[in-house]
Amino acid sequence: MTGSPSYYRVMSGQKSVYSDEGRRGGWIGGGWKFDFDLDRHLTDDWRDFNAAMKPIFLKNNPDKSKVAAGLACGMLWTICKGISDGDIILTPDGAGAYHVGKAVGRYFYHEGHDLPHRRRVEWLDMKVDRSAMSEGLRNSTGSVGTVSNITKHGDEVERLIRGEDRPTIISTDDTVEDPGVFALEQHLEHFLVMNWQQTELGRHYDIFEEDGELVGQQFPTDTGPIDILAISKDRRELLVVELKKGRASDAVVGQIQRYMGYVLDELTSDNQTVRGAIIALHDDNRLKRALRVTSNIDFYRYQVSFRLTKDERQ
Repeated sequence: MTGSPSYYRVMSGQKSVYSDEGRRGGWIGGGWKFDFDLDRHLTDDWRDFNAAMKPIFLKNNPDKSKVAAGLACGMLWTICKGISDGDIILTPDGAGAYHVGKAVGRYFYHEGHDLPHRRRVEWLDMKVDRSAMSEGLRNSTGSVGTVSNITKHGDEVERLIRGEDRPTIISTDDTVEDPGVFALEQHLEHFLVMNWQQTELGRHYDIFEEDGELVGQQFPTDTGPIDILAISKDRRELLVVELKKGRASDAVVGQIQRYMGYVLDELTSDNQTVRGAIIALHDDNRLKRALRVTSNIDFYRYQVSFRLTKDERQ
């Protein structure tokens, strides 16, 4: 492997029940009811893999949606092909910490197991405690789904592996102009998700769910993760939400349009449409100009409030 490694959180089965088995055996794995060797299907482009595997997934899981099929096939490709030798793997141990390892081998098929599609991993003799992580890294490692790409937190992961203290403020968004503002707003996405039903968007849309779990937060696409993927209450329109901590400029329009194009091509069913929403603290004139000629993207401002209340003692 050349260049810097990528970093992934990988669950070993539901609630990581196979974490210890995988560590003893030196592997990570996935399942999703694909009970055959995938070697000849593992194309270099995950989109080709998804196109071939999604019909099989939907046939084996007729109660699942196209969103669930896309997620499952994408995560399976990542485990089997997308993760490269030398990439760093974090796997929850089920007790508040993460095993740490390095991918060291290509895909192999282990027939008869719940997680038959595997990669070799060289596990380190150490763990990373969840309580030592920044809020941003905790949110990324705690996201719904078997695989989560946490490369944007790679520097922090390396510091944790070396046993170093993390810095007080960690900003992983190049659009953040003021680290002090970022420190106040870094919980924006989590807060929005937790309070979705009380927002203007929550009146008309629900964050996408599968089997009672939110899968619409940090939804993976071929051009990066969508911050929030939602669907209208009448199920006719999918909503792509892009959050910007601070000021948003016209570059975000192209970004959200790429996400919307992916959703339209890969996730919508007949007669469903796609809409976009940009949420930021401020906009600028370039963004205003760009949005004037787009009819299916809306802009929302958020407000951060900080208040001290004196305790009136008797």
